[in-house]
Amino acid sequence: MSALLHVEGLTKRFGGLTAVKNVSFALEPGEITGILGPNGAGKTTLFNLLTGFMRPDRGTIGFDGVPLIGVAPHRIVNRGLARTFQLTRPFIGMTVVENVVVGCLAPRVRAEGHTEARARDMLDRVGLGAKANVMVDALSYGDLRRLEIARELVTRPKLLLLDEPFAGLGTSEIEPLAALIRELHKSEGLTILIIEHRLREFMQLVRRVIAMDFGEIIATGSPAEIVRHPRVIEAYIGRGGDDLEARLGVAPENARGIA
Repeated sequence: MSALLHVEGLTKRFGGLTAVKNVSFALEPGEITGILGPNGAGKTTLFNLLTGFMRPDRGTIGFDGVPLIGVAPHRIVNRGLARTFQLTRPFIGMTVVENVVVGCLAPRVRAEGHTEARARDMLDRVGLGAKANVMVDALSYGDLRRLEIARELVTRPKLLLLDEPFAGLGTSEIEPLAALIRELHKSEGLTILIIEHRLREFMQLVRRVIAMDFGEIIATGSPAEIVRHPRVIEAYIGRGGDDLEARLGVAPENARGIA
């Protein structure tokens, strides 16, 4: 099976700071993969490079067999690669359904028509159907996260990038959203790449982890492998720190249960 996303030697500098350094990896269709790293590791910069919001200084990005370097963000979405952001970005002054209709205007789905019906179907899918006609300004933060996912999903992505989808959510909101992400991955065969700082929930969601620190990939493996990796432990809790497996609730014997 050929890779859906192939990244080779990706590098991005800001003056004397190298935010992303020689990053290479590939995603197979249907994978759910996590990008792990402490603050400043280069995770969001990597997402910005993949989605055309920044241009790398060096390296290549291939998506579904097509180069992406120099392609504008809206054209990347139209090729089937969509993303969410750390901070939700709704269209203020519009209703919930109108926000999702905007996503239906992408050329890859616009020709199919029935944009409002498609938007309402997607809102039902993410649990916001009853709030379709509510002004987006009135939504809770958890509902805004669901809205953003709906707005991206309606473009029919092949690859969905989620940038900290649990940020700002309470414990009672995280598990239902994690369950939605699992369901989308399972039912649609959707390929997902996710950044998240809620590490326990992150490790229970992904099947493969790419760990970064200071812009570089320092380890790749399953959640059970990553939490025992010396460089990952050092990046998070320093030399001689406590047991990262215990802190995250991930142990070798329960690795099969990671969905």
